[in-house]
Amino acid sequence: MKNFTSIKDVPDVKALLQLAQEIKKQPYNYKSYGENKTLGLLFFNPSLRTRMSTQKAAQNLSMQVMVMNLNSDGWQIELEDGTVMNQGTQEHIKEAAGVISQYCDIMGVRTFPSLTDKEADYSEKVLNKFLEHSLIPVISLESATLHPLQSFADLITIVEQKKIAKPKVVLSWAPHVRSLPQAVSNSFAQWMSNADVDFIITNPEGFDLADEFTNGTKVIHDQDEALANADFVYAKNWSSYEDYGKIRTDLNQWQITNKKMALTNDGKFMHCLPVRRNLVVADEVLDSEASIVLQQANNRTYAAQAVLLNILRNGS
Repeated sequence: MKNFTSIKDVPDVKALLQLAQEIKKQPYNYKSYGENKTLGLLFFNPSLRTRMSTQKAAQNLSMQVMVMNLNSDGWQIELEDGTVMNQGTQEHIKEAAGVISQYCDIMGVRTFPSLTDKEADYSEKVLNKFLEHSLIPVISLESATLHPLQSFADLITIVEQKKIAKPKVVLSWAPHVRSLPQAVSNSFAQWMSNADVDFIITNPEGFDLADEFTNGTKVIHDQDEALANADFVYAKNWSSYEDYGKIRTDLNQWQITNKKMALTNDGKFMHCLPVRRNLVVADEVLDSEASIVLQQANNRTYAAQAVLLNILRNGS
């Protein structure tokens, strides 16, 4: 594996999953691969779990870690070629990526969509420019359209927690007060459509995800119908893809409550975090034994460590 930006970069998902499970049992058994190696983490937007879990994963491998918040700590980066840089940008992506490639052995990049320009966001300009000009492997710490480290951790969690061979997994839209990206939902759909699960998406009319990521997954606009006999309920808000970036604040009935969870097959509740309590999900669910959100967050470390180790083993 050269880069890690989506499931498409993973030649063998089952092998990567097995590696993560082995790492979780003995996280410090692979230190020799990371000795004298440096991971650079570049953040264009805030992060808690991604930042800390990826740092922890690297430290478990004896890697050195450098973290930079580019919007506040660095120069504003120019992405366009041939630009006369007489406005706000001070450093071109060619030099920025080239310099970081000299200081680090692996680079992680976290970007965020504008949610105003679908074409620009879905072209993944920032991430692709780093991929184009980096001389070292690049890991997505979340991009405008995908969050593969989160989805890989979600897969680990489902495999650990499932009670039947092929569980029913439901991705449910949930209410929110802000316009949020489709990245986590797109990525979860992409990974689940490649997993041995019965996967269904439920969301209100007007909130269907992009076909390129759902891969023909069944979409049900009746949440109660979709939740029936579910083994896992993954709640996540996303703004509209069709009416790009738009939200609705009149759909509070989509909140996950005990009444909703009672429709499931003693299902487990999942969310990527952070989560707005009593908006996306009721306290009664989040504080119950059905909630496995902390287990998900814990698995972020082992997902990241498996990805880093796979790249290091392949010659970074």
